[in-house]
Amino acid sequence: MKIIDLVFRSWYYFRIGYATYLVFPIGYVSTLVTLYYLAVKNLPEVERFFPRFLTFAIAATVLALPVSVIVGWTHLKRSKAWKAEMDISVESNPYYYKLPPGYWSEVMFPILGELLSNTAQLLDKQGLVDASRKAKLEELQKKLEVLLHGGFVGRPRLKL
Repeated sequence: MKIIDLVFRSWYYFRIGYATYLVFPIGYVSTLVTLYYLAVKNLPEVERFFPRFLTFAIAATVLALPVSVIVGWTHLKRSKAWKAEMDISVESNPYYYKLPPGYWSEVMFPILGELLSNTAQLLDKQGLVDASRKAKLEELQKKLEVLLHGGFVGRPRLKL
């Protein structure tokens, strides 16, 4: 593996680990502490319900869990924001335009290439393929060969 690849992979792992496993819990606790000591402690009516930080933290967590799940579900299932995120991900992901490593390039696409080649031969021998269909089959075979040799097919949509 090249050093630059290792650097970028490490950078990705760092961001995931830092954001998910370090900053997220610290941010959650920090928010609870800030809300409790700046808001609850300064409002006697609210402080009666939450005389201790632990009581407030438990109540806030019990309330925040279902609300967060509902908001997350809404974001994924009902929001145009998720669609935009996925569009950007597809546009920038090279594996939508080339074969990923593993069984796709080692097994599945070689099988598809063989099936396409054998089908084209059978159709040709039986005289069931016209010139335009034959050209389409040959074009598909060329694209499969490009993919099998690590190349790209198609091009990403460029959007702002």
